[in-house]
Amino acid sequence: MSDVAAVPADEGAAAPSGIEGDAEQYRGELTGYAYRMLGSAFEAEDAVQDTLVRAWRSADKFEGRSSLRSWLYRIATNVCIDMLNSRNRRALPLDLSSSPSPPVESSLGTPLSEETWVGPLPDSRLEPAAEDPAERAVQRESIRLAFIAALQQLPARQRAVLILRDVLRWKADEVAQLLDTTTASVNSALQRARATLSEHRSDTGPAPDPMDEEHAALLARYVELFERYDIDALVSLLHEDATQSMPPYALWLRGPVDIAAFHLGPGSECRGSQMLPVMANGSPAFAQYRRSASGDGYEPWGIHTLEITDGRISQITNFLGPDVFTLFGLPLRLED
Repeated sequence: MSDVAAVPADEGAAAPSGIEGDAEQYRGELTGYAYRMLGSAFEAEDAVQDTLVRAWRSADKFEGRSSLRSWLYRIATNVCIDMLNSRNRRALPLDLSSSPSPPVESSLGTPLSEETWVGPLPDSRLEPAAEDPAERAVQRESIRLAFIAALQQLPARQRAVLILRDVLRWKADEVAQLLDTTTASVNSALQRARATLSEHRSDTGPAPDPMDEEHAALLARYVELFERYDIDALVSLLHEDATQSMPPYALWLRGPVDIAAFHLGPGSECRGSQMLPVMANGSPAFAQYRRSASGDGYEPWGIHTLEITDGRISQITNFLGPDVFTLFGLPLRLED
C-alpha cells in the first residue's frame, strides 16, 4: 500500500504543558494505529489505554527532544509489539482454509476464540475524518477490513514500519529513531513488508465513497432484501466470486449459489431480522437483530460489513455475538 498517505509525523521539540491532558487528544489516532497493528478493536483499546497510562506515569521523564505525538507512538509501538509477540496472528476465515465450506452444513460448527479473528472497528473510535476528500479516501482505504487482514501477515516490526511509512507517512529517519534502528534497516523492512502485503492482499479495488449515490442505493437494496428475506433477489446483488464468512466460526462460502443455499438452509433462522446502520472500517455496515425465540422483540446477531467491487457486493463478513454490539454502542434488544 505504498500510495496511501495520511498525516505526517509531528515536527518540533517542545512538549505542551500538562502532558496528561495533552496526551489524551491523540487517543483517536493511536486507536487507529493500534488497530492496524493488532487487528482487534478490543486489543487496540487496551493498547492505547496502556500507552496513555505509561505516558502519564513517566511524564516527568519526557525531555522534549521529540514531539509528544512521536513519544506516544514510540510507547504505543512497544506495547503493540509486546502484545503481538505473546500470541498468534489474527485472520479471517478465508485465511485459515483455502476451500469454502459446504453450504448445507447443519450448523455453523464450533466457535473459535475471539483472539483468532480480525475484528471490525467502529468509525466512532477513530480520529475525525479529514476535511479534504482525497485525505478522507486515504483514511477509508487504510482501515478497510481486507487491508487490516493482510497486515496481520507481517512480522510485528515490519508491520509497524509499513504503517508508519506508507499509511501515516512518517519519514524513514523518524521511524528509525522510533524503533532504535537505522534508516537502511527501515527501508529494507519496508520493501519486504510491501512484497509480502502484495501477495496476501485481495485485489478489491479502491473503497467506494460512502456518499456515492450508486453505492448507497446498492446498500439500501441489500438491507431491504435481507429484511424481506428475499434471498434469490439478494444474491443477484453479489459478485460472481463473492464470499461470505461469519467469525467466530471458521465456515466461509463462495459464490451466489452457495450463499443462497446456506441462507435458505442453516441460515434460515435469520428470516424476519431487522437491520440498523452503523459505520465500520471506514464504510457503512449494518447491525442485524434476529427475532427472539419467544417471538417478542429482537436480539443481536451480527454486524454485516460489505466490500464492493465493480458495483456488486464482493465480500460479506458477519461478525457475530453480543460483544460486537457492545463495541459499537448498540442496544442489546430491539422491541417490536
